[in-house]
Amino acid sequence: MKKVGASVFALLSYLAGFAAILAWIIFSGNLIPAFSIDGPSEMAFLPALAKNLALVALFGLHHSITARQSFKAWLTKFIPSLLERSTFVLVSGLLLFLLMWQWEPLGGTIWNISAGTAGYYIMYSLFFSGWVILFISSFLINHFDLFGLRQAYFYVTGRPYTPLKFKVVAFYKYVRHPLYVGILLGIWATPTMTVTHLVYALGLTGYLLVGIHYEEKTLMQEFGNLYAQYMKNTPKLIPFLKGGHNGKPAPQAASIVEPVPIEND
Repeated sequence: MKKVGASVFALLSYLAGFAAILAWIIFSGNLIPAFSIDGPSEMAFLPALAKNLALVALFGLHHSITARQSFKAWLTKFIPSLLERSTFVLVSGLLLFLLMWQWEPLGGTIWNISAGTAGYYIMYSLFFSGWVILFISSFLINHFDLFGLRQAYFYVTGRPYTPLKFKVVAFYKYVRHPLYVGILLGIWATPTMTVTHLVYALGLTGYLLVGIHYEEKTLMQEFGNLYAQYMKNTPKLIPFLKGGHNGKPAPQAASIVEPVPIEND
């Protein structure tokens, strides 16, 4: 029964996390007017701004705190270690739903590109490309490990967990964090940039940049010189940015395991 419960928990956590990302795409792109980041403001500007920033901070703090080894060591005193990832995915998904549910429109327009124009279609092309990059990158790492199903499988079958190997493939040859590149495209590429959307994009961008900093410290501890060489040879977020090898792809010998938009592990 314990293994059945673990299987159900891991599957439900996966579905919750995956559903949260799909909802996030709809919310960020204003794809369904009734469920959109933009709308008429219902709260005074400053309280609404404070509430929105608090929602972003809550989401970011969860990812930053739960990614620390000290927190994982504490949590696994109460749950099996191989279900820690599923727990993380579940809580991340719920916090993302909370952010979207409680987000307060602020009004105001920074830019507006008319529907049907070339710029309109370019923006939405970049928007959808970003989310496609995110999903492809998750499979390049190992989608099911990223969302906790692989760990739960090892737990249920009684096999020891085998960590993912460090490797560089596809997008990872050109940037160290293609998952985050995808998210940044998804939150910034919009034909209508409102004050609401700008605060949203700035807040999440700040969270991602801080998360990358701490994530790379963890990866340096785990992979040492191999990751240091990868950092030297490969741009962080902007492809072909001049660096250690003038933006050339990293050597095939290296590899990387990167965490998801919903964590900084």
